[in-house]
Amino acid sequence: MVEKVRVLVVDDSSFFRKRIRDELELTGEISVVGEAVNGREAVEMSARLKPDLITMDVAMPVMDGISAVREIMRTAPTNIIMFSALTRDGARATLDALEAGAVDFLAKPAGAATGAAGSQGSLSQRVVSIARRHHPHRVTTPARPIPAASAAVVSAAKPRRLANEPRLVLIGASTGGPVAIQRVLSALPRNFPLPVLVAVHMPAEFTSTFAERLDSVCQVRVSQAADGEVLLPGQVLVAPGGRQVLVEQRGSRLQVGVRPGGEQLYKPSVDLMFGSAARSVGGSVLAVILTGMGADGTEGARLLKERGATVWSQDQASSVVYGMPLSVVKAGYSDRVLPLPDIGPALAALA
Repeated sequence: MVEKVRVLVVDDSSFFRKRIRDELELTGEISVVGEAVNGREAVEMSARLKPDLITMDVAMPVMDGISAVREIMRTAPTNIIMFSALTRDGARATLDALEAGAVDFLAKPAGAATGAAGSQGSLSQRVVSIARRHHPHRVTTPARPIPAASAAVVSAAKPRRLANEPRLVLIGASTGGPVAIQRVLSALPRNFPLPVLVAVHMPAEFTSTFAERLDSVCQVRVSQAADGEVLLPGQVLVAPGGRQVLVEQRGSRLQVGVRPGGEQLYKPSVDLMFGSAARSVGGSVLAVILTGMGADGTEGARLLKERGATVWSQDQASSVVYGMPLSVVKAGYSDRVLPLPDIGPALAALA
């Protein structure tokens, strides 16, 4: 018999703690082993109970969630999912928590009276997937841009021959994606010769703040994509949450089309982004699938491979959830399977 996933719930609202407990224990696969009302209690109970995963609120008295994440990851690394407000401040706090070592986040309703069920959705599924497959590591210094001298050395390394010379790099990710994307892009030199388009499953309120964060720590320029924006070398565009991004050919130029989210499950959808590039650019694409739950990107990878494009995927050991990369690998569409620390340098070697 498979043991239940042991979870510690941390929130200063008793109402919200109960809603999370009810949601988690409804599955029969999860046992809530404790509840903490602030970050300090969370640190103490985590050390004593040794849960498989912690759900953590951001704003709490005594010690906030971000400080608690840092302390837990320093002393006894544990899988942590953050609950965050859908605001600009909430986005910044969530990204801080992810940098501190949290592995994922979910949106928290603006008021407790609205209930938590709407924000839960896939909470139980995420908890089980992360707790059973991911082993957290002690947090060290966050990824930073490589110095110019080091970038030159990495860029001079002989890259593995690609099927076709790429005109564009595409990156798709979900659970664990924000930290993974930062790790990859931080390795790119300022003179990176290709445009990069990124689609990560994040709320609309978070992607602009995420792009700003990336721009502050990367040598390449990073911004949120706008409709009609031209894809330029050395520039990274992040798909806006809640929308779809398409690669479009306009004369000799490549540009981004931003469209309504539509009926697609994922907004943005990696499949739609990859598929549009297959139609517009054909085989002159290098696509990278990073950590994430589900199979978004597999159908798009098929379309790219049919046109001769190159597809790389993150390996299991470095993935928070080995869902999206595994799906691409099992379908036979991945040309290279790489640990996360090797993906950025491998891209930089194209410069």
